[in-house]
Amino acid sequence: MKPVTVETTVQRPPQEVFEFLDLLANHESFLDHWLVEWEFSGPRRGVGAKARARANTVGSQDWTEFEVVEAEAPSRIVEQGAGAGGKRRTRGAYRIDPLPDGGTRIAFELEWLDASRAERLIPPLSRAFVRRVNAKAMRRLAKQLSP
Repeated sequence: MKPVTVETTVQRPPQEVFEFLDLLANHESFLDHWLVEWEFSGPRRGVGAKARARANTVGSQDWTEFEVVEAEAPSRIVEQGAGAGGKRRTRGAYRIDPLPDGGTRIAFELEWLDASRAERLIPPLSRAFVRRVNAKAMRRLAKQLSP
């Protein structure tokens, strides 16, 4: 399936945005509209930080595990995820770019490395759902990072 990318802008410098996103526990605050019951392990930030959360959606109680596999301050954070009983593997990348006015553009791209059978059968619906929940997450993130 094609990747899904969402983005937002904030009036914070890239280093501050990176430091917020690098602390994996901070992700709960802008993703808890659909991922609940978060658990964390490993280091609190950077490569090796891990989280586990349950999708709170109609017809699904799927657990997803995330691990930070790359962290390049202040521009990039990459997570790998696994869900659907191991049938779904994803890679999510935050790209943090400076803007001329001193703000920051935050883009999040989710790509499927492996997809469950259901996701492969209805890729437009899977992508639409992921785009919707991640766009909302970006709006919530921007609100949290607003001065």
